Parts: sequence; structure tokens; C-alpha cells
Amino acid sequence: MPKDPTFLGSVQDVQGATISVALSDDTIPGLVFVNGHGYRIGQVASFVRIPVGYTDLFGIVSQVGASAVPERLVQSEPYGHRWMTVQLIGESFKRGVFRRGLSQFPTVGDPAHLVTEEDLVRIYGLPDSPYFVKVGHLASAETIPSLIDINKLITRHSAIVGATGAGKSTTVAGLLASLSDKERYPSSRIIIIDIHGEYPAALKDRATVFRVNPIKEENPLFIPYWAMTFDEIAAIAFGAIEDTNRGFVIEKIMALKQETLKKIPISGISKDNLTVDTPIPFSIHKFWFDLHCLMNSTHTSPGTGQSRKTIAFELDSEGRPIQLGDPIRVIPPKFRQQNLASGAAEKIYLSASLLNFRRQLDGLASKLRDPRFDFLFRPGPWMPNADGKTTADLDLLMEKWIGGPQPITILVRV
Repeated sequence: MPKDPTFLGSVQDVQGATISVALSDDTIPGLVFVNGHGYRIGQVASFVRIPVGYTDLFGIVSQVGASAVPERLVQSEPYGHRWMTVQLIGESFKRGVFRRGLSQFPTVGDPAHLVTEEDLVRIYGLPDSPYFVKVGHLASAETIPSLIDINKLITRHSAIVGATGAGKSTTVAGLLASLSDKERYPSSRIIIIDIHGEYPAALKDRATVFRVNPIKEENPLFIPYWAMTFDEIAAIAFGAIEDTNRGFVIEKIMALKQETLKKIPISGISKDNLTVDTPIPFSIHKFWFDLHCLMNSTHTSPGTGQSRKTIAFELDSEGRPIQLGDPIRVIPPKFRQQNLASGAAEKIYLSASLLNFRRQLDGLASKLRDPRFDFLFRPGPWMPNADGKTTADLDLLMEKWIGGPQPITILVRV
């Protein structure tokens, strides 16, 4: 009877899903051909098949040679060049579909075979199933597609890792191209947050691109600051805030949102259920302007008598304010200098506010003037005016992102 060319050796040690296989004396390490296909014997990461009754167990070679010798045999076989360590990963009934997990384990003496291309089809098959998407081909068998279960991919956390230049971006682009096939998945909608601008060129035939500084046929990217949570916008706009100042800032933003809600009622939102995180438009420019005046203004009255009516603006020769300021253009007012001299015609007092927020407020003003932050603080039709009114709401933004003619939307920072 001719020898089975797939036979490798026999199981000699079983420790749960980890088994040790002793190669047969007739097994020649290197390259062997089965039905015209070449297979390498004893190669790490290659598959092994172990028939157990009507079930085939499948495993992956993790060690070969001296390190694969069972511990109790190290002394008797110090060189160990005829051993393999195999990690069992799944099983299938004869001619059946492969499934992960094990319902039984091999015993000592069970034969181990190399996995042929026919066996790999059982493991990596289902090329026509709509629940699987092809991302390439197996390195060990280029006629067999490499498939990913779509349901598991999109309902679980996934990661593609590898060294620089290994092809991570190419793999992602291939995966996205498959998932956005309009004929196979006509309802697919994918949003890509592309920090480095890697994917617009690769997916230009099926993607709508939104970029902070758009080029050619791209769309401007806007992210309305008022749609973010307080913690998100505070980290960007103010940085670290002391607890005392944090409470004041929250109250100020809440007051601005309540003013907007009073002028522009929104279904389902009232003063009772409004929070600082509710996506209600408010003018961050007005926020800056009001706090700047509160902390930096001078007054004609001291202490508790100060109000907007007592603000001492710097005046020209005709007694008119030189500069009242402009919140939208981020221009501060000009105030008169403190003057408490006994002979002064009118005493001028510093603001009585105890709020210590100048450094963060100056930083916010710089960002409001910086065009690099316009996508956030001047978000086109989603930018509130001083009264908190916008020309567009979030439904239009979402429609542009996920309701466009293309299945993929790419949000690019640069």
C-alpha cells in the first residue's frame, strides 16, 4: 500500500489544546508535492490535520526542533530535530465546514497530516456567502480567498497591526473597497476618520471627502463646537480648568444655551431637561466677549455697584467710546485706566470680579482668531451668531456625512 504523502508523524503528548507531534522517520523535512501543489513540512504557522474518528482536528505549528521536545524527553532526545508543537484551533466533521473550538482531543498515537489545499478550502471557504468579504488570498494557497466575517467585524472591536511598511493601510483600503461594493452591499455606509489623509486617493471613486482645507472637488469639514460635550470643548478651548472656574464656566454656557432655547424652542428639550452637554447652539465668541469684559473692564463705581452701565470705556475727544469691541471678530473693547487719585475728576475702579480665568480666556481668544480652528469655531452654516442662531442644524450635517451618493465618507484633518 503506497504511503500517504500527507502523513507527518504521530501525536506523542497532549496538554489541553497544545500537542507534540513526533515526525515519522519516513517524513523528509523540506518541500513535498501533493497533487501538484508544493507544501513545506515543519514550517512554523503551517496547518496540521489530525483525524479522530469522523472528526478532523486542525492546529497550527508553533514550534519545531529542540524547543518542541516534550519536557520529559529532553534528556533522551537532546537535539529534538524530529518534533513539532501544535496548537489546536478547531475542528470539522468529515467533508464538513470548519468551526473554531474543540469538542474532543487527540490521543497518543493518532496520526498527524499536513493540511492540503482541499483542507484549507474547508477552513477558509464560503467565498460566495454575503456574510463574508474577501480581503485577499492565502499566502499558502493563492487560489483560496481570505475572508472576513462582516457581522463580527462591524459588531466587535477590530485592529489591523503590523510593522511600518507591512501594508496596514493597503489592507484597510482593500477591506473598505469590498465593503462599499454598491452591487453587493447597496446600503453600506462607512465613515473614516483619516488623520493623515491616506485614503482619499485610494477610494476616490466611491467616497465623499470632507477636509479642513478642501482641495479640488472636496467638501469643507465642519465640526460644530456646540455639538460636543462640555468636557470635549473645554479640553480644546480652555485646557485645564480649576474646579472653582469650571463651575462658573458651566453656568455661563448653560445660561447661553437657555437664552438660545428661549428664542428658538426645540421639540423635546426644555429648561428642565437641558444640560451643559445638550447640543444647543451658543456663541462661544459671545462667551469670550462677556468673560473678557467681566474680568478686564474698569468701572465708574466700586464693588457691588458695578454693572454694564458703569463700564468705563476709553473715550475720544468728543466723549465717544473709542472701541466697543466685536465678539464675532474677536476684538476686545478698550477700557479706561484705573484712576483712584484724590484729585481726579472721576475715579475709575478695576473690575470687582474674583474670577481667575485670564490665561485660559486669552488662549481661547487666540484660537478663535486662528484660521486653523475655523472648522471648529466658525463651522459655516452651523456657526451661531451672537444670539445663538444658526442657518443649519445637525440633521443637515448628518445627511451630508451619511446620506450622500457615495457609500464612504472620509473626514480628513489635513
